[in-house]
Amino acid sequence: MGKTRTPREGWIEEGLRALAAAGPDAVRVEALAKRLGVTKGGFYGYFADRDALLEAMLDTWERESTDEVIDRVEQEGGDPKSKIRRAGMLTFSNDRLLPIDLAIRAWARHDKAVAERLRRVDNRRMDLLREMIGTFCSDPDEVEARSLLAFCAAIGKHFLAADHGDRSRAQVVARASDLLLDRRPEDNDR
Repeated sequence: MGKTRTPREGWIEEGLRALAAAGPDAVRVEALAKRLGVTKGGFYGYFADRDALLEAMLDTWERESTDEVIDRVEQEGGDPKSKIRRAGMLTFSNDRLLPIDLAIRAWARHDKAVAERLRRVDNRRMDLLREMIGTFCSDPDEVEARSLLAFCAAIGKHFLAADHGDRSRAQVVARASDLLLDRRPEDNDR
């Protein structure tokens, strides 16, 4: 019996692991084949070239970090604040998606096509924030500002090296989230 072929998804997944660990230059067919324990010949049964693999990797990341996250948030339901927190947890506290997302952000700084893809993903994420925050905040300028701040906090907490006195990072992030996502007292009158 012949050797079983590595499925297309195996190549994509190993490519995403390499991207998350060391950036797009680490996504090399020969290195991926070695990590998968196969010859690189099987790669060409699925992909025309490395660029096709990179595109498939971006497609997988985009689907998983937008469509699948939004679907899960909607299926699980809850109030807007819970939905926003769940979307953030699924994306920016996820051991799989977070490193990929951060690597794609770095890659986008040097690649226009990747930057455009990232813009599309971030726009979908911002749309979700706007929709959810808009349920308890009627001022469009404030909805936009809260959405921006919430998104920046979700991403920025992974880059900030500052201490928070006698509070943990988790405590400060939770308080920041409360400030951004809770109704203001005057909103309760509506």
